[in-house]
Amino acid sequence: MQEACTVNQTVRYLARKWTLLIILELYKGPGQTRRFSELKDALSGITQKVLTERLRELEEEGVVTRRVDASSFPVRSEYTLSPSGLELVDVIRGIKGWALKWKIENVDCGGQDCRVCVL
Repeated sequence: MQEACTVNQTVRYLARKWTLLIILELYKGPGQTRRFSELKDALSGITQKVLTERLRELEEEGVVTRRVDASSFPVRSEYTLSPSGLELVDVIRGIKGWALKWKIENVDCGGQDCRVCVL
């Protein structure tokens, strides 16, 4: 596969550890919005450094938008899924449906709507 292939580039980007889980956590937030600290607490095992890096990458790609509230201390950052981020949730749902149908050892999580799914 060529380096410039759209599929190659997209898979390399999305396959980075934590990326899809961050998108799902944002989707579960009210208005698809979560504060940095909420994401950190929800993603057991992620380091602050990795979460910061992934959120910056997602923001650069236009998958999430960031809003900074500097009116209080500490400064609060909120992240929201953009329209392209919301569309990506549909792709993740498709992957989940495929996995539940074809992967013998997967356990059906019972949550067909990832918004309420506990990962």
